[in-house]
Amino acid sequence: MLHKRKRPRGKVRVTFAMPALEGVTAVSLLGDFNDWSATATPLVREADGSWSAVLTLDAGRRYQFRYRDDRGEWHNDSAADAYAPNEFGSDNSVLDLTVEAAPAARNASPARARSGRPGPRPRSRKAKKS
Repeated sequence: MLHKRKRPRGKVRVTFAMPALEGVTAVSLLGDFNDWSATATPLVREADGSWSAVLTLDAGRRYQFRYRDDRGEWHNDSAADAYAPNEFGSDNSVLDLTVEAAPAARNASPARARSGRPGPRPRSRKAKKS
């Protein structure tokens, strides 16, 4: 599973997550971002047995990646943006950071957020004349 969060300066914080895998004691994240190193990005085992790692990557790029467990088995991410064939006859997961997420509306009223119509106008704070 992937979770992307836009950061300043053209960066994106990406959380990579794998569900619990029976009999597995270690999982690594390998991809374009770490030269496919089996040791550069180990995932952390969560209390529920799932695995995760967080990386901050450059926006505007596509990255190929896969997970590898301590038994030597490869896993793709079911939430990948796409899949690309690799030279070994299988597919790599693809993380696409070229599409920018819509920015969150700031200071939007609840009425505007729900309906798309303007919300109530703010009241003026003019001082009463005596």
